[in-house]
Amino acid sequence: MRAPLIISGKQILPGEEAVINVNIGKLPSHSSIDLNITVARAMEDGPTLLLSGGLHGDEVNGIEIVRRIIEHEWHRPKIGTVICIPIINMYGFIHFSRYVPDGKDVNRSFPGNKNGSLASRVAHYLTHNIIPKIDVGLDFHTGGAERTNFPQLRCVLKDEKNAKIADVFQPPFIINAPYRPKSLRQTAARMGKHILVYEGGESTRFDEYAIEQGIEGTLRVMKYLGMRERAPVADRKPITVKNSSWVRAKNSGIFHTLIAYGDEVHKNQIVGYISDPFGASKSRIKSPANGYVIGLNHNPIVHQGDAIMHIGVKK
Repeated sequence: MRAPLIISGKQILPGEEAVINVNIGKLPSHSSIDLNITVARAMEDGPTLLLSGGLHGDEVNGIEIVRRIIEHEWHRPKIGTVICIPIINMYGFIHFSRYVPDGKDVNRSFPGNKNGSLASRVAHYLTHNIIPKIDVGLDFHTGGAERTNFPQLRCVLKDEKNAKIADVFQPPFIINAPYRPKSLRQTAARMGKHILVYEGGESTRFDEYAIEQGIEGTLRVMKYLGMRERAPVADRKPITVKNSSWVRAKNSGIFHTLIAYGDEVHKNQIVGYISDPFGASKSRIKSPANGYVIGLNHNPIVHQGDAIMHIGVKK
């Protein structure tokens, strides 16, 4: 018999599925902060895939992607193992927050410390109990508050396996993105694992297109890994973005966009304007390069220096 998979003392044999609740800490109210982990193993050996969401608790599109995959039983593989963690940052999810109680970002707390803050404890658990067991991971995110990201997959493209998985996922955009210090993705890479980050939509709001793209891309990756027989065919070829440029507000005021996220733009094209709230003036906003709008600020009130548009620069 093959060796069982053991997570936090729970044994999952080939052909079994288990839901594991892991206590990370307690709040002053005695409320438990737990990780809910769903593990599905096939009878046949194969790769182990991690599907995770809610590393930032208010990024609900990623949570919904993993939830729907479990709901429709798509996480059950033909070969290998799928580990699903819909909500990594439970505290942030409950409180509509990106962070944990002390204001720390879980995704800047790796590899963590078992005796550290809540963010550090979550990171430590994942580093020592989940990442060593996986081969590939898809970590689902969204843009920040009132800032939306067009569906995109972020990875270091010079890594051939990352580039292959991104190509198989077939998102609208593939972004060449360096590792962020102390992030889940960087820590996994140092351990020889491959985690790619999917971004789509904005925090605290569902974006059905972003959710659908995330699910369909995941099913394509599972097919590539031999975990499924069928997967949806992408409706477009991905556009690879190796560089990007932020458009920032040159002055404060009311931001009006003339384009939508995902649109192609050209250098010096007028893409919006900022007007004085009292009607005294209006300034035009131009695209700094030829490319695509991969991120857009939806908050009409902007301050000087605010990021208002993210342009993926064409090669």
